Amino acid sequence: MSKRLTVIKCDAQGEEVFRWEGLKLSRTATEVLLEARFNIQEHRLGAITLREGDRMLETYSSERWFNTFEVYDGANGALKCWYCNLSYPAELGERQIIFRDLALDLIVHPDGRQEELDAEEFAALGLTPEDKKKALAEWQALKDRFKISERGY
Repeated sequence: MSKRLTVIKCDAQGEEVFRWEGLKLSRTATEVLLEARFNIQEHRLGAITLREGDRMLETYSSERWFNTFEVYDGANGALKCWYCNLSYPAELGERQIIFRDLALDLIVHPDGRQEELDAEEFAALGLTPEDKKKALAEWQALKDRFKISERGY
């Protein structure tokens, strides 16, 4: 049975930045897929503009150092992009998902072009060498994953 979940986005130090709700579509021991609607009037991400009502298929993992959003235009249903956040592995609770954002973002356009955002902000986080190494390895795996797949990931 589907269930509503609250997603809590935190900064790298664990302070809450934003929250929203989504409908759980599937769940395994280490991953949750949910559907949500963008709830801010308009927000620019690189070459993409997110608008209120855009449909998001969001995947969170307790093992991977990123989460992914498959973004569809709320007005016509067309695929806008895949938006990916580098983050610590998510905490997958029964009623909420918490993730600590690591600033670095990847946008993959439907034609396969990749756009990286906020590299300077990531570099300034002051992560431990071990965390930085893990995060960057996952980042490269994420970028490679989108290069080899026709549909994204």
